[in-house]
Amino acid sequence: MLEHLTKETFRTKVFDYEKNKEWKYEGDKPCVIDFYADWCAPCRMVAPVLEELSNEYKGKVDIYKVNTEEERELSSMFGIQSIPSLLFVPVNGQPQMAMGALPKDVFEKAFKDVFNIEKTA
Repeated sequence: MLEHLTKETFRTKVFDYEKNKEWKYEGDKPCVIDFYADWCAPCRMVAPVLEELSNEYKGKVDIYKVNTEEERELSSMFGIQSIPSLLFVPVNGQPQMAMGALPKDVFEKAFKDVFNIEKTA
């Protein structure tokens, strides 16, 4: 099950931007944040892929969703101009943004290259 983040849960699980000026990830494993809207067709195409990945990488990667309509402050903080926008957040280092409805193999490659993790067998 994918977790939907609000401003409050984002600050405890990802980044407390009110407390820290420099990026400091709050999580204990890498995460992907899907910035989406309910009316967005490409966003709806990515949703089942993310659901699948959350099961296949359970315990290795957290997958979150942020509704850009409801969480405008988070969207503007990351400069979200188009959706879906996906933020890949490693435990250490800077997050990386990707735009558009990515196919599953691109997520798997990013998990391997950015997060250095493989799928659970």
